[in-house]
Amino acid sequence: MTGVAIVGMACRYPDATTPRELWENVLGQRQSFRHIPPQRLCAEDYFSTDPSAADRTYSLEAAVIEGYEFDRVRFRISADTYRSTDIAHWMALDVASQALADAGLGDHDVRETTGVIVGNTLTGELSRSNTMRLRWPYIRRVVARTLVAEGWEGDRLAATLSEMEQRFKEPFPPFGVESLAGSMSNTIAGRICNHFDFKGGGYTVDGACASSLLAVTNASVALVSGDLDLALAGGVDISLDPMELVGFAKLGAFAHERMRVYDRHSNGFWPGEGCGFLVLMREDDAAARGLRVYAVIRGWGIASDGSGGITRPEVEGQLLALRRAYRRAGYGIGSVPLFEGHGTGTAVGDTTELRALGIARREADPDAPPAAIGSIKANIGHTKAAAGIASLIKASMALSSELLPPTTGCEDPHPELLVDRPALRILRRGEPWPLGQHVRAGVSAFGFGGIDTHVALEAGCA
Repeated sequence: MTGVAIVGMACRYPDATTPRELWENVLGQRQSFRHIPPQRLCAEDYFSTDPSAADRTYSLEAAVIEGYEFDRVRFRISADTYRSTDIAHWMALDVASQALADAGLGDHDVRETTGVIVGNTLTGELSRSNTMRLRWPYIRRVVARTLVAEGWEGDRLAATLSEMEQRFKEPFPPFGVESLAGSMSNTIAGRICNHFDFKGGGYTVDGACASSLLAVTNASVALVSGDLDLALAGGVDISLDPMELVGFAKLGAFAHERMRVYDRHSNGFWPGEGCGFLVLMREDDAAARGLRVYAVIRGWGIASDGSGGITRPEVEGQLLALRRAYRRAGYGIGSVPLFEGHGTGTAVGDTTELRALGIARREADPDAPPAAIGSIKANIGHTKAAAGIASLIKASMALSSELLPPTTGCEDPHPELLVDRPALRILRRGEPWPLGQHVRAGVSAFGFGGIDTHVALEAGCA
């Protein structure tokens, strides 16, 4: 089976505007966490040190993007359309454009068979906040009943409610012809197809935190089957609003003091945000065009945890995804020296993932040297629907540079890494690629609902 070549990449993550900057931050073990800015979340409204406090979060740490501006004039977007549309749409269009330019395919000749697949969940926080405008009738009824009970009536009541309506709606754009499309997740992909006149199909996949890696596997299937000749695959997640922050806090998913990954004391993650895109093409076609290839996707595997759970990961489901990926790749998981893991830093998540990888590697080759493992979430937080593509960009940069990156966020290695003859290891600093070992990597992403995804990568030709 022909491989799928990664011929272009672009991204926007905290403290990284390009894949090169993201890679340099990985090598420097830079962590991009800070307090969530007050314009994104009012701590007075939503923070409590008590994890059981209703409608509150006990953590305000996150990796946020600062200083991003979308050039709507360059993309010929009207002011009304821009204001009515979630920023996730515009960042995805912007980064997709950069990925095409990186591949040297900004004006290519296969528009009829170019597709766009985007990983996203819940669109973005702007979409959810803008719907508050349409909730005014409910709020008006509640306020009116309260004021009437206090003796308000007639002109005084009407004038007060009218002024409240104006103030309440002022921050939100009026709903118009662009509002519905600008609030939907699927139209993120459609918007990219529309801008570039791509006619191979565009859609959004939602596999929670596995979304963007699922976008890559869906694109790979379409390329190998011949349905597409070129694919843009990626993910975008710009969402740090109360629904998600309070929701994760109620699950106990946030770290309390530090975000640790694959560490004995891992106890949760801190959220992040971002966007990444790959330009994908069949390996033979990329070679025929003389394109630079960052890495080649050799295999992929998808599985579910079945009856094991919705939010709790299961070893058996992850093992199925690993076995399917390397069966498709045509080589054993024991020959892979580097794994870019899902690595959320939760106690059960890290344990399950390390155990599954260890079992799979020992089954494949009990004598294989331990492979390096890390997770980019320790650098940029858990970017949810954009997490898998960030991991894939990191792994591709490692392969093209032939460097094993250091493991950020692990000071006291997890017990699964300290067993006799361990299958995996953490790196305190970067290392040259091991002599005599294949230039290969594996990338995992798992999501709410019990979805398990793994991609097998190999170095491409210069």
